[in-house]
Amino acid sequence: MSAEQRRESVIRAAIVEFARAGYHGTSTEAIARRVGVSQPYLFRLFPNKQAIFLAAAERCLADTRRLFEEASEGLEGEEAVHAMGRAYQRLIADDPEKLMMQMQTYVAVAAAEAAGDHEFGRTLRAAWEALWDSSHLALGADENETTTFLAYGMLVNTLVSMGFPAGHRVWSGFYDSARPATTGPTTTGPTTTGPAADGPGGPSLG
Repeated sequence: MSAEQRRESVIRAAIVEFARAGYHGTSTEAIARRVGVSQPYLFRLFPNKQAIFLAAAERCLADTRRLFEEASEGLEGEEAVHAMGRAYQRLIADDPEKLMMQMQTYVAVAAAEAAGDHEFGRTLRAAWEALWDSSHLALGADENETTTFLAYGMLVNTLVSMGFPAGHRVWSGFYDSARPATTGPTTTGPTTTGPAADGPGGPSLG
């Protein structure tokens, strides 16, 4: 494998490990072991653990952004909303580590900010802003639509991550088709058939 291929393998492995144990709970040894390389080789590809985490978190946000762009291509209005929602539904169902990595990213940035490290979150805020901008364009540059779409997505992330079952009253504001069939944290993150049929968090209720 080339260095670039190894680097890609490290990013994929890091998403899984960080998703499960968070920034502080994940060792570079665990990432190296999952990739099948030595720690010294790992640090030939990335200068330190923080750089690995940032690359993994940026990739997770970028993948979500591209997912929405591809799903909404050539569509407008409600068609774009529904297509983006269905795509996010599949993402959560097929790759739960991506959801958990998102949640770990927010925790890591908040912890860094509280510790006075404002540089740590700079690139991740830029990646999240790119996600917002891309969604905004796909949704017709309507600020209310974009805010609703992403707000429901964050609510879904929270409820699925915490393992609320589909029949729980906290899902009562969602259409039935926008609720998960099954939820619950596992050793690899939450499992769900996807809570979002009309947007990442379901349809706008307003």
